[in-house]
Amino acid sequence: MNKQPLRIALITGLYAPFLTGVSVAVHQRVRWLLQQGHEVFLIHPEINDQYPKEVGSRPMSGLQELQPFPKFSSYAFPTQPLIFYKSLPQPLHYRHWSDTKLLEEFQPDIVVVEEAPQLRGFYSLYLQGYGRPVGVEYARKTNTPIVSLFHTDIVAYIRYYMGNQFFNFIRPMLPMLIKQFSENYDYNFFPSREQLEKYKSLKSQRSEYLPYQGIDCQKFNPANICYDPIPCDRRPTLLFVGRIAPEKSVIQLLDIYPIIAAKIRDVHLVIVGSGPQQEEMRQRAAKFEPGVTVWGESHGTELLGWYARADVFVNPSVTENFCTSNNEALASGTPVVAVKAPSTSEQVFPGRNGFLATPNNPWDFANKVIQILENPDLKEEMSMQARFSVLEYDWSVCMGKFEDKLYQIVAESKNLAATPI
Repeated sequence: MNKQPLRIALITGLYAPFLTGVSVAVHQRVRWLLQQGHEVFLIHPEINDQYPKEVGSRPMSGLQELQPFPKFSSYAFPTQPLIFYKSLPQPLHYRHWSDTKLLEEFQPDIVVVEEAPQLRGFYSLYLQGYGRPVGVEYARKTNTPIVSLFHTDIVAYIRYYMGNQFFNFIRPMLPMLIKQFSENYDYNFFPSREQLEKYKSLKSQRSEYLPYQGIDCQKFNPANICYDPIPCDRRPTLLFVGRIAPEKSVIQLLDIYPIIAAKIRDVHLVIVGSGPQQEEMRQRAAKFEPGVTVWGESHGTELLGWYARADVFVNPSVTENFCTSNNEALASGTPVVAVKAPSTSEQVFPGRNGFLATPNNPWDFANKVIQILENPDLKEEMSMQARFSVLEYDWSVCMGKFEDKLYQIVAESKNLAATPI
């Protein structure tokens, strides 16, 4: 029996041209749902002249790719730059726009909220932002099911951007805040089992594991070596792709690099991305030239080429929540060395597709990389296993599970509404 297409309102705190793993994932999710015949109303942050000029000119897939779908519509809510990160948006207070009115006009079967904490202003502890749980007022008025997709380790981000002293002050309040926040949604889905357990211990309610965070394994594959960005360069290459921001610990790679360089001749570290620490990274990396290259942002086939061309993908971040770039590297046949952190043990299997290192330990991290680069047979075996290890997270697999869950929730909601009191 064919299922009827759903009317899905999807509200996101991040979307193109704001460059994050969340933005890319949201776009992929909306496109996939439209391809399955669902009607999608995307409510996303606006881009305005308060943001750096380069933000609006990124060659990213976005609205222009979705607009040809007849069942697609969208609304850009008013924003201002996030206090601690001027290239990312926060929504203006709900007095400036009404999510309830938008949803009343669309009348969705289900509401999906991605990055709900950021939409509310949780990252800045309500100093700016919307100020109330997004979508919840409409959901309660109409008995429409509403779910939250968890992307970011918000507790870790607050610690990085507010500092240890302030974090220690608010730490006792976090379980109360997270409990209060999560109770607003019928389901809170986590793509990582470890992050789920972490947040359950912090009193997150109605929380479940759902592997909705996939990657396009056709797009990311070893054959992309044909797009090699440095075709005449045969140096062993270490690659990082992501935001150059404090919570990503990217600057630690400059402590790790000289340890590796002392053992591996002509090793080349390439940092792909941008962020608030980009200039600091360039200045500190200058003393290692030409061994360290801060490439900047990369898009399209060039980015695909970087993933396939790299010998080892390196990720020192302890704040990842099922990191997309780790999986993109693995799908490209590149072994990953990452630090032990919530979710990385679900991606990196030591000795099989990479290694896990002790957090904040440059020597341990460097030695894990050296072990791969010094052993060609090990590297070849890891490269073969890398792609196989991530195929279960292909978009088609993950989104099939996600779609099934949406149908289940909508059906339960209708059955509940039909049950006589």
